[in-house]
Formats: sequence, C-alpha cells, structure tokens
Amino acid sequence: MFIQTEATPNPATLKFIPGRTVLDTGTMEFSSREAAARSPLAERLFDVSGVSGVFYGYDFVTVTKVDGDWQHLKPAILGAIMEHYMSGAPLLADGAAAGDADLDDEDEFFDEADAETVDMIKDLIETRVRPAVANDGGDITFRGFKDGIVYLNMKGACSGCPSSTATLQHGIQNLLKHFVPDVVEVRPM
Repeated sequence: MFIQTEATPNPATLKFIPGRTVLDTGTMEFSSREAAARSPLAERLFDVSGVSGVFYGYDFVTVTKVDGDWQHLKPAILGAIMEHYMSGAPLLADGAAAGDADLDDEDEFFDEADAETVDMIKDLIETRVRPAVANDGGDITFRGFKDGIVYLNMKGACSGCPSSTATLQHGIQNLLKHFVPDVVEVRPM
C-alpha cells in the first residue's frame, strides 16, 4: 500500500491520500480523542503524540498537529493509516454508515422567505467551493443565512488555516456576491 502526502495551506495540517475511498459521502471531523472513539482509524491517529485533529474526505485523511515536527510525526501517522487499512477494520465502529457522518443540515438557520436564495448559495458552495477546498484537505459547509450574511463552517485543513480569512473574504464572498445579489458578507462559524 502506498500513501501519498500533500502539504495544505494550513501548516499545522497534512493531507494523507491512501489511494482508496475513505468516506463514500460527506465528510467527518474528529477534534478530540473522545470524538474519535467511534472510528478505529481516528483512534489510532490520536494515539500519535501531537495529533489534535482528524478529518475524513472522500479519498483523503487530513491530520492536524498541535505540536511537534512533521518530519517526526509523519512516519507514525503513515504507519497508523497503513495498519488500519491492512487490518480490514471498518472506518466506523458504531455501525453507522459512512454517509451518515455529515449531519450538518440539522443545524442550518435561515428565514423560509430566503429559501430560494439559500438554494443558490448552497449550489455555488457545493459546485464551486467544496471541490476546490477538498483539494486542500478541508471542507466548507453552509450553516446559515441572515440579514445578507452567509455563515459557513470550516473543517479539516480549513479550520484554523492562516489563509482562511482571505479565502472567505476574497474568494468565497466575492463569488457569492457576484452570483447572489442578496449576499453582503461571508463569515465563519
């Protein structure tokens, strides 16, 4: 098994590509050892000293470090990922389907009168923003829309990334304002 690694715009996060599907649909983020208890792979990764976050995308795993040097952490992380896939263990231990991982829709907020605008915003995020952000090892999802402000949730490599403010304000905000005149601002949640 060969696992590729890629740098991300976030220096605290590295993207690992195992050459196979990680998560069939959606994304999944583990920001603590306790949250990782439902995934054998995430548990193995949190066993590596210095790991502070794990994120699953369709065909990649991003790992965020709190301290330590990638030169020292990377071999242990590669070993944990390889051991997981070689063991045949499931991605999720609790019997949930991988597609059940991203339940963000439950927390969305917007006025029903803005439903058409929100559909346009979601479509732009889904077709133009998310694929580009996934290339960098992260994800951005719609959280809400109120008073012309779009609220987005940043995950994986995007969470805590030094360039995330620029991405939001100059990239995503300009895109949404161009196509959706009701949008005045984009903010992280």
